[in-house]
Amino acid sequence: MPAPPSFTPPPPIATLLPSNIPEDAPEHCPGTESVDAGLAPGCAGCPNQETCSTAPKGPDPDLPAVKERLKDVKRKILVLSGKGGVGKSTVSGMLGWAFSQDEDIHTGLMDIDICGPSLPLMFGLSSSRLHSTSSGILPLSVLPNLSLVSIGFLLPSTSSAVIWRGPKKNGIIKQFLKDVDWGELDYLVVDTPPGTSDEHLSVVQYLKESGIDGAVVVTTPQEVALQDVRKELDFCRKVGVPILGIIENMSGFVCPSCGGESDIFIPSTGGADALAKEWDVELLGKVPLDPRIGKSCDYGVSFLDEHPESPASVAYVKIVDRESLLFISVWLDFGS
Repeated sequence: MPAPPSFTPPPPIATLLPSNIPEDAPEHCPGTESVDAGLAPGCAGCPNQETCSTAPKGPDPDLPAVKERLKDVKRKILVLSGKGGVGKSTVSGMLGWAFSQDEDIHTGLMDIDICGPSLPLMFGLSSSRLHSTSSGILPLSVLPNLSLVSIGFLLPSTSSAVIWRGPKKNGIIKQFLKDVDWGELDYLVVDTPPGTSDEHLSVVQYLKESGIDGAVVVTTPQEVALQDVRKELDFCRKVGVPILGIIENMSGFVCPSCGGESDIFIPSTGGADALAKEWDVELLGKVPLDPRIGKSCDYGVSFLDEHPESPASVAYVKIVDRESLLFISVWLDFGS
């Protein structure tokens, strides 16, 4: 079998955050968010002048409310990947379980995979529902130091499809950030869908004032995943989200009976090791496949507690120790 061609990063040609200057605007357009939009001298003759002059101006007025709501959240981490099926939700859940092993660390999980929420099942809360109080929406408690919010708690059943366009998706994400009473958290881990679209842009924009401490980018070893993960890394660079590092999920298979390891997905172009070097980012760890992970997720129990001896459990614990994710997050705190 011939070796795959080596990857040469293309020159950046796309801008990911929507520009506030229309493509057909004149040269001196002040931008659609400016208070002078539609009123400035440069707007004369622009086909968008009437729309701009009557549209709401300035940044989203709810950004200060989001900042106030999250003022007691120390670190906000996005779990991202340009590729579907690489295990973002599993990684998000495992990070939650791993952080919660320290009783002094309080973690919140926010599931913004609007069309495919998985975390309720993974934490044994599929039949639970959210409730509101005078202080806001209450996240559901998994453990005394671990809580969860997901659109899955708002659906009539686990089989109900969410058939929404962008504005409604954006609205529920804003509500989770602005109206949920998260309380004091050491970590807010945000589980995202694959891609670089509505949900990702929304959470970045809504956290603009309160800040994002960084992103954990998940991949699997094969090039068909890596090519899309590169897009996610590019997204982070373009929108200014710090990249905490890469996790290579499904990195080999560990037989739970004999302990033998073998590759299921062949790292034909070097896997996450090469990707991390290519983009000059940290490789946080490699997590091997263990079939018991799927079983634990289906039953809503902690794989780390059920099988602490598994190489996968060991890998997750290493990822959150002070030599990797915790260390980098502390460094970001001191650097800010």
